[in-house]
Amino acid sequence: MHDHRHGDPLCAPDYNRAFAVGVALNVGFVLCEAVFGVMADSMALLADAGHNLSDVLGLLLAWGASYLVRLQPTSRRTYGWRSSSIMAALINAVLLLVAVGGISTESVRRLLSPEPVAGKTVIVVALIGVVVNTGTALLFLSGRKKDLNIRGAFLHMAADAVVSAGVAAAGIAILATGWLWIDPVVSLAIAAVILVGTWGLLRESLALVMHAVPQGIDTEQVSSYLENLPGIEAVHDLHIWAMSTTETALTVHLVKPDPAGDDEMIGRISADLRARFDIDHVTIQWERTHDPCRCNNGMCRG
Repeated sequence: MHDHRHGDPLCAPDYNRAFAVGVALNVGFVLCEAVFGVMADSMALLADAGHNLSDVLGLLLAWGASYLVRLQPTSRRTYGWRSSSIMAALINAVLLLVAVGGISTESVRRLLSPEPVAGKTVIVVALIGVVVNTGTALLFLSGRKKDLNIRGAFLHMAADAVVSAGVAAAGIAILATGWLWIDPVVSLAIAAVILVGTWGLLRESLALVMHAVPQGIDTEQVSSYLENLPGIEAVHDLHIWAMSTTETALTVHLVKPDPAGDDEMIGRISADLRARFDIDHVTIQWERTHDPCRCNNGMCRG
């Protein structure tokens, strides 16, 4: 038996406008950085342009996934396209890691063979980037806590704002000191910032793809809650996984010899799991006798 009161995908927050504005702003800024990066011969600007281009692709992926998760299930895809948001987060992380590799390689080459940089141009363009990236990040501020897909977009834009500020600082330092090595060193610092910010996204999205229990949910606590329900003698075959970056599912076998009150208990369990653990879709299989031989997945209790 199961509970169908999980969230309707059509009721999910709509970020279409935020994505549209974010993509438009960042495409314009990438073109600006690329043009002035070539004119100023600044690896820091070109590195940040490459990074921002990958962020545009990431925003497009996240936007597409945000649309797909809202589609209704079909007879072929009974969960709809919910998992597309997890895949988008994973691909987003991989794209950023590729960008880190490219930036690091070129930065090391520039560090070994420093080249002149137009500091004033770097400062002006980078400051524009601070404004653009901060504005884009704010578009996703409200949804960052409950949606890994939206959090990926927010973290990228917030990190970009910090990175752009670093590039501006590099331009000021070059004007003040004339040290050309500052530009590639800042580029390497940019790569490090991207790597640190991306690693958590990669790890969490990969875990969700592998149907790991979502972060913030303690399996032992869920099991303990179920064990202590009245009339429950054993709990086994407990599985918890992410249907999307915002919805979590659970299936479990509960040994309850007395069938009285089964339907009422399902409603209670579903409401409690939603309130306590943010688990949306609950499926329960009742068992009247406890057969330890059925428990073969390490999640047996009782």
